[in-house]
Amino acid sequence: MSLGAHLIELRKRLIISGVAIFLGAIGGFIIAERIWDALSVPILALGKTQNASINYTGITEAFDTNVQIAFLVGIVGTSPIWLYQIWAFVVPALLRKERRYVLAFVGSAIPLFLAGATLAWFIFPRTVTLLLSFAPDDFSTLLTARYFLDFYIKLTLALGIAFVLPVFLVLFNFVGILSASAILKGWRVAILLIVIFTALATPAADILAMFMLAVPMVALYYAAAGIAWLHDRSVARRLASYETDTGGLIA
Repeated sequence: MSLGAHLIELRKRLIISGVAIFLGAIGGFIIAERIWDALSVPILALGKTQNASINYTGITEAFDTNVQIAFLVGIVGTSPIWLYQIWAFVVPALLRKERRYVLAFVGSAIPLFLAGATLAWFIFPRTVTLLLSFAPDDFSTLLTARYFLDFYIKLTLALGIAFVLPVFLVLFNFVGILSASAILKGWRVAILLIVIFTALATPAADILAMFMLAVPMVALYYAAAGIAWLHDRSVARRLASYETDTGGLIA
């Protein structure tokens, strides 16, 4: 495909993804208030024992939070669609035999992204409770609704994307950008980045949550390296067979 054709294809995939997210956001707006009530539970609980509360600092902030929640629901809820659009954009770079693996990519990326988003939902209350517990008893914790929600959105998207990254490593291997040996050689940097990420995504005092998040991410990284290694072996065998056949023809 030419550069122009690639750009047209990219525009098509972006439009499909954007429309899907927008339609998902419409449904998300309907249930935004329920989600907001659930997210506010840890603050309401702390409000009974500590001076903690969520505040609106602008006329439109209450509406803005509902819109943000709606689009988060749209992104998470339509992840099967926009993740497929990513793979569909890459498909032309794959051999016909390798295109069948796209279904496996999509089939693994979707549950991994949803698993990361679900994990964020469960650790968020504990994260908020632990972080706010550092505030002295005679101090008040006044959180703006925008800041509180931004914290949750960033945590959700960060964990969702983090769980999908190993699938991207496999994809880059299949299109010839990244070899299995390169993935394995970078294990020290990868583990360091995973530890840093989990330390930022979880409370510093909650070592257990950090460990529970880091272990599956490291396991997914090595699983991606293993799949890439098997693919590289298969490519090497095909290449050796091709060289043998062409060598025989030339002789």
